[in-house]
Amino acid sequence: MTFSDDVMNLQTPPACIADFCIIPLGTPTASVSKEVAEVQRLLKKSGLEYSMHSAGTTVEGSWDEVMKVIGQCHALLHQNGVVRIQSDIRVGSRTDKKQTHKDKVAAVEKLLKDDAA
Repeated sequence: MTFSDDVMNLQTPPACIADFCIIPLGTPTASVSKEVAEVQRLLKKSGLEYSMHSAGTTVEGSWDEVMKVIGQCHALLHQNGVVRIQSDIRVGSRTDKKQTHKDKVAAVEKLLKDDAA
């Protein structure tokens, strides 16, 4: 594809893995566990594969599905009274093979398994 082609008709990637951290600002306390729990409930209902970790959540699906659910997480927290939200999002896609977030972790764990204890 050259630059002169109609880039506005490009399709989004069919699959991606995103790691995101939603940061509610201006909450009454420093704890955001309530908001994180609300986000996790929404992700469960989304049907997408996801995994919470100590600094955010990894979610996988089509680009459009993943971006939509992250936007819905923002909308949910806004609906529940959070007036300002920042999010850090790191997203990856690849076309050479299908790979889940669990596959990526397993590949590294396999390499580490042979290390001396």
